[in-house]
Amino acid sequence: MTGKPGRTARGGAQTSAGDLLDLVRSGRAVTRGALQQMTGLSRATVGQRLDRLFRAGWLREGAGGPVDSPLGGRPAITLEFDGSHAVVLAADLDTRHARAALLTLTGEILAERSGALVVEDGPEVVLDGLARWFAELLTETGHRPAAVCGIGLGVPGPVDSETGRVVQPPMMSGWDGYDIRGRLSRAFAEHTNTGTGIDTGISPVPVFVDNDANLMAYGEQRTGYQDCRAFVLVKVSTGIGAGVVVDGALYRGVDGGAGDLGHIRVGTDALCRCGSYGCLAAVASGGAVARRLTEAGVPAASGSDVRDLLAAGHPEAAALAREAGRRVGDVLATVVTLLNPGVLMIAGDLAGTPFLTGVRELLYQRALPRSTAHLDVLTARLGERAGLIGAGALVVEHLYAPERVEERLAALGV
Repeated sequence: MTGKPGRTARGGAQTSAGDLLDLVRSGRAVTRGALQQMTGLSRATVGQRLDRLFRAGWLREGAGGPVDSPLGGRPAITLEFDGSHAVVLAADLDTRHARAALLTLTGEILAERSGALVVEDGPEVVLDGLARWFAELLTETGHRPAAVCGIGLGVPGPVDSETGRVVQPPMMSGWDGYDIRGRLSRAFAEHTNTGTGIDTGISPVPVFVDNDANLMAYGEQRTGYQDCRAFVLVKVSTGIGAGVVVDGALYRGVDGGAGDLGHIRVGTDALCRCGSYGCLAAVASGGAVARRLTEAGVPAASGSDVRDLLAAGHPEAAALAREAGRRVGDVLATVVTLLNPGVLMIAGDLAGTPFLTGVRELLYQRALPRSTAHLDVLTARLGERAGLIGAGALVVEHLYAPERVEERLAALGV
């Protein structure tokens, strides 16, 4: 996970320790001399601000860099972001299943857990279950609860990023407007014995919530396609949703509703879980394919069952997945024409050759050639870990943004 371009300008007298950290994390300046050159700050000022980062444990010295001077001399000592000073917890919640992981600040998964968690059981039950998994991951890896700097959570519904609350989620009955951040933070404290009423000196762990497709898109774009200025990931599982990353940042819309492809009307009379008729998800999602398979005498309860049938080469499942892909590809032709992305990535339970073939058939048939001339249409690289890695990246990018670095350093007293 590298930093985003910061607000540093040469000669900016107010350039902070957070700005210097951003330059180091992004790789734009990794020596003291380079930091002086990019910011216009004096050697003494750069040293003072770096000292705060060293005392916080956020920076460390690396190996010596190359000698630029033709006269030779000692190599410059490089600076590195120390990703070992804290860890991140992340979870990716689907309708009937969840995954959780403990990650380093640089995105490496140290331990993970997965299992059945049914979203319709409600937020109290599900969030308590996730918190229990988090506590087990800490015990397994030997990390203290105090080492956790933040928790990231992906959910299968639209999320208001300002409040972290889901907004009228079609597949999350009982979750609308619920305080996910507060409940998960409290549950984590309860399961790690840091919220027993005794003053432990440990502040509540910040929790960040976003839509699952958004976090999958962020994880995939950050780890494999950082140079792609417009990136779209479409998750096709129980429902259908899309995550959009533009110029390195998630595009969420005005209140988190961007990317809700599953509820675009496609002219059928099928009843959708949202209560409307004719939604794309009602005819082309993993859940829709599962229902059609069951009607044909092939038992399938969910998108994950369809995924297993596809992996086994089941012909009826493959045929229906290809048909679903054609329906989604028809809608994606409009998306591609509107956004002109460089990468269109298919993820989720149906992400495989039959579905991808169907998408390509209709997409290239319906979209203008100019819209697809520089487009890569492919399946996800990170698989089921994409949402976890994206959730971890979301936490780190928020907590180590220049303006928040100053607040956190002050709280640490450095």
